[in-house]
Amino acid sequence: MSTPNGFPQHSGACVTQSMEGGAVQDLHAKKAGKAAKAAAGSNGVLTFEDPPSVGTSLNETLKFLPDELKANMKIKSVTPRPPRKPRLERAASLDEKSWRRWRRFRTSQESLTDPNETSSSNGSLQEASLSPPVRSRASPCRQCCQEISLHGSPDALEASPVGKSRGSTSDLGKRASEISSAFGGLLRGKAFAGGKPRLSQIMPARPLPPVELNVASHTLRTSNRIDSDCLDYRHYSQHKFGRVSSSLSDTRLHGNGMVYDNCSTDSMKSTFSLLTPIRSKDVRSRSYLEGSLLASGALLGAEELSRYFPDRNIGIFVATWNMQGQKELPVNLDDFLLPTDADYAQDMYVIGVQEGCPDRREWEIRLQETLGPHYVMLYSAAHGVLYMSVFIRRDLIWFCSEVEYATVTTRIVSQIKTKGALGICFTFFGTSFLFITSHFTSGDSKVNERKLDYNKTIQALTLPKNVPDTNPYRSSSSDVTTRFDEVFWFGDFNFRLNKDRETVDSILNQNPERDVSKLLAYDQLTSEMSRGSIFKGFQEADIHFRPSYKFDIGKDSYDTTSKQRTPSYTDRVVYRSRYRDDIHAVKYSSCPVIKTSDHRPVFALFRVKVRPGRDNIPLAAGQFDRELYLIGIKRRITRELQKRQEQKDQKSSSVCSVS
Repeated sequence: MSTPNGFPQHSGACVTQSMEGGAVQDLHAKKAGKAAKAAAGSNGVLTFEDPPSVGTSLNETLKFLPDELKANMKIKSVTPRPPRKPRLERAASLDEKSWRRWRRFRTSQESLTDPNETSSSNGSLQEASLSPPVRSRASPCRQCCQEISLHGSPDALEASPVGKSRGSTSDLGKRASEISSAFGGLLRGKAFAGGKPRLSQIMPARPLPPVELNVASHTLRTSNRIDSDCLDYRHYSQHKFGRVSSSLSDTRLHGNGMVYDNCSTDSMKSTFSLLTPIRSKDVRSRSYLEGSLLASGALLGAEELSRYFPDRNIGIFVATWNMQGQKELPVNLDDFLLPTDADYAQDMYVIGVQEGCPDRREWEIRLQETLGPHYVMLYSAAHGVLYMSVFIRRDLIWFCSEVEYATVTTRIVSQIKTKGALGICFTFFGTSFLFITSHFTSGDSKVNERKLDYNKTIQALTLPKNVPDTNPYRSSSSDVTTRFDEVFWFGDFNFRLNKDRETVDSILNQNPERDVSKLLAYDQLTSEMSRGSIFKGFQEADIHFRPSYKFDIGKDSYDTTSKQRTPSYTDRVVYRSRYRDDIHAVKYSSCPVIKTSDHRPVFALFRVKVRPGRDNIPLAAGQFDRELYLIGIKRRITRELQKRQEQKDQKSSSVCSVS
């Protein structure tokens, strides 16, 4: 039989209560106290002289109960029945779930009590029952009986005096002794704990899980957790490098209890450095490939190159400017070196100057001041009034070889070397670079002289010297430009437009924007390059700017003197590569805001492909002009402070008027 709510109806021995109210509760407490004192020995502990037998266990149990409880208990004999068919259990309600959580919490608290102060009822509590409590008002005595019955297993509930008996007589006697022991312990707690009941010790139903050997608290583990955007580091490392790098032995850390899990291990590694972790076994390993392209961990190898340049392309800024020997330098070089239409600064800056200012050091300081602390001057050279400066990001100086330079003079008669060429070369990772700045012969009709200057330059530049050629099989001893992977040639080539001034002015007035295709049809350099008589193998980006020569100083108008020189594209940047499509021109333009010379600066932005190299080349060992760096940064800070002070004074100043 079962009740309408789904719980089985117990037809066995049950406990009924005939009295309710506060008076009954007091009477029960007094009776329980007397029974506890009568049953306790000299030390206040209930003991059984002999273990209860099967026939007398129930009677012995009833002796320890109050008289009122005995009077209200009726025991009926029940014939054992065969087990019922299994039936589906109903879903637990929210109240039942909360009760189960409460029982687990109480069990965990009671298991921590002192075993010397508890009774010997551990055996009856080894299996926690999950039966829901009966939701009804009950006196304390009935609540105690219910708690005792709930502490037992489902079998104990069925075999106890307050449940339906389905087991044998021996089971009934055993459960009765357990109930009496638990009830006696409850009474002792009531008597000796100042009226506060004390529950007995409870043993867990199954062995506790092993405690993790961990010194990191939950707060520490939370603070050291890996960010969501770094959770795929292990998979990325396996995909990118074919292995998972680690600067610490994860197994050793876990074994010593230093960390909690893999996330904590990764957190420890990330707190040390942002660099890629290196495993100890990788450092201990030996390889015959060391120093080659296939070696792992090579300074100039593929792995290091991919770490800095995943797409293996670097940005290079190349500029040329004929300063006309002016002492006065522009106030601001930002528009020249850092054009606003470029989102990012480049990795390398190479600036060539013809007819440079008398104070070359001041010019280099101004360049360092403009580029700021992120760049250092790798090398600088001069040939008369030809200057060239190479700036590179300070993170990349470790991957540059020794820098070499050479010069060529094309006008021997002159005391001051105003015409000629200056070349600087070095290797970056596994790609060799050559930068040449030149100043060819001037004159509208001296095209052949300019071609002679070009031929002399490619034959007389003795580069490279100590740095090995990356591909000697494709080099020529008669042409320096064939001995390098990437070549950039820039300067004042002095090639003019084969048209008179009036025609050029009319074309410029008709196309005030950037459509200069009609002018380029008369350009001498474009014509000679198409014939192959000069700059063989070189290319030039499309021109979309006005002629860079010849302007009135400080003005935007072309030559208004009596000579009336024809505007021309004298300042150019050309390039060539050993490998097709290695160099991609991003921008090619001039800087019209700098007006201290009759030439406008011309610059070009490139994306250049870089290849890995071998560690057998002479490296620059991170050398740069430290003195120039400190002076430039100091001046940069000083100028900024002066600018802020001027702005502050301007805001604080006011004009007072008296009416």
